[in-house]
Amino acid sequence: MPVLIVAVALVGALCLLNLLFALGVIRRLREQTKLIDALYEVVGDMPDAGAGGAGPAAGDTVADFRATTTAGEPVARDDLAAASVVAFLAADCKGCHEQLPGFLAWARDQDRGRVLAVVNTDGADPRAFVEQLTPVARVVLEGAKPAVARAFNVTSYPQFVVVGPGATVAEVIHAASRLPVGAPA
Repeated sequence: MPVLIVAVALVGALCLLNLLFALGVIRRLREQTKLIDALYEVVGDMPDAGAGGAGPAAGDTVADFRATTTAGEPVARDDLAAASVVAFLAADCKGCHEQLPGFLAWARDQDRGRVLAVVNTDGADPRAFVEQLTPVARVVLEGAKPAVARAFNVTSYPQFVVVGPGATVAEVIHAASRLPVGAPA
């Protein structure tokens, strides 16, 4: 009997030690996530982005473009009102798939006319994106020659661009959770 009591006490102590290690790992992962999020924001706000750099930057002027949505509606630079958000996503982009639920949740509370989703179709079937995005945004599909992405100087995905007055870039956001509250539907 004393051997059994010692064995149970030893197993209990090992379980408590394992629990402490698990809690320590969870705490470290949370710290790492905060550091990565902070780095992601700093990299997204680099002053050398845009103007021939790594993507659009606040103050850049959107080049003229013309496209057609999946519903057959024409879209052009001059159709974008101030405070519109243009989401650049790619069907084969893991980060885009991760950001999509947050973007959809945000877009449901917005005026659909101020939300444009540009989906790059190179490398993957965009049907799942189109089905999910159509109720909350105007959707444009782009292939090998992405006119809208070039007009905004987008070189990577996902990116969310807030359009300012005069078809300028007001803000570039890399995470759907940081999108601004806009004009409600």
